Amino acid sequence: MSEIRSAFTARVAAVGDRSPHVRAHARIPALLDALRLRDRLDLDLYWIPTPEAADGGALAGFDGIWLTPGSPYRSEVGAINAVRTAREQGIPFLGTCGGFQHALLEYARDVCGLSRAAHGENNPEATGELLIEPLACSLAGHEGTVRIAAGSLAERVLGAARSVERYQCAYGVNPSYLDVLRAHGLRLTGFDDAGDVRVAELPGHPFFLCTLFQPELAGDGTVVHPMIRAFATAAALHAGSPDPVPAT
Repeated sequence: MSEIRSAFTARVAAVGDRSPHVRAHARIPALLDALRLRDRLDLDLYWIPTPEAADGGALAGFDGIWLTPGSPYRSEVGAINAVRTAREQGIPFLGTCGGFQHALLEYARDVCGLSRAAHGENNPEATGELLIEPLACSLAGHEGTVRIAAGSLAERVLGAARSVERYQCAYGVNPSYLDVLRAHGLRLTGFDDAGDVRVAELPGHPFFLCTLFQPELAGDGTVVHPMIRAFATAAALHAGSPDPVPAT
């Protein structure tokens, strides 16, 4: 692992509509510095606005795709395409907050066949078809415990069965869709104390992890959250592979 970390610079697409008003976006440069200095993980990060990500070739050649917070995105199509590209091509993927929501939306549409599944923030008129719906109580500025499923990627990354995480969102997964997501292979591996989904992952993929919370907001921004570090490591491995094999 150390040889891969020192020998390869991973090209990572940070997909999102970068803004100084999104705290997670402002944190990312310091997190990259910490990865480089403390973990010898060097990420060559490219910000890709969601309208550009809608172009089929915009994400070619990247070793990782990070669908960052900051929804509503300017282009739902671009956010969905970022998820699909990572999922189908076996590219390490991290989706946080809005990235979590759109990862589940892509999976519901493209894998589960729920072509009319909708996001309530993007399409509030889609009553009865909302996969992502307003939360009964907004999590904006909230901090809470997340319980992690045993044997999951999330547990291996965190090294713990529970964690306290920070949120900045007001939308979550409609529980009526959970069974169909599970039946089509998505693993739901993190839950709050009320049993609501907070983490999802895709078994068989090199690295595909989504969180409703924002690991970018952990601590004071100088120590990298384990999930971001694991994503960076997976991207470095992808960069070091002479012939990356897409997930099936």
